[in-house]
Amino acid sequence: MSVIVVMGVAGSGKTTVGTELAAALGVEYAEADSFHPEANVAKMSAGTPLTDADRAPWLSAIAGWISEHAATGGVVSCSALKRSYRDVLRVDAGVWFLHLHGDRELLAGRMTGRSGHFMPVSLLDSQLADLEPLRPDEPGLTADIATPPEDIVRIALGRESEGTP
Repeated sequence: MSVIVVMGVAGSGKTTVGTELAAALGVEYAEADSFHPEANVAKMSAGTPLTDADRAPWLSAIAGWISEHAATGGVVSCSALKRSYRDVLRVDAGVWFLHLHGDRELLAGRMTGRSGHFMPVSLLDSQLADLEPLRPDEPGLTADIATPPEDIVRIALGRESEGTP
């Protein structure tokens, strides 16, 4: 059983797709935002992008969750913007990535329309600048966020079961 990391920048639909995917698989879902130290949340809330050093303990905590769920499977959302971040998360050979990718205007519109989230739209450009798409040797799939979430889940389930990137 693999652990699926639903990745992408803010506003890409990681939580929506991740919860639907976990429900379809009958596995536990974890929201990566809940792993952030308070200092990270405060920094992002103030409109300051996180550094690699800021992200290190967060990524380590998520990697721990992935290790704990390697045998049972699970789904976790995580921006996983850089290859080096994904390398930290890939603590087990069974990790598979679902990269939610889309148009900047659609992403910004989604971010503007949501309430109660600490991530301001002003940080979207820094995330897009940091984003390194999946490489051919990284197991996973890239899905267009303009596709309805239930269709992304259906496509991902088919691809993940094949083990194809």
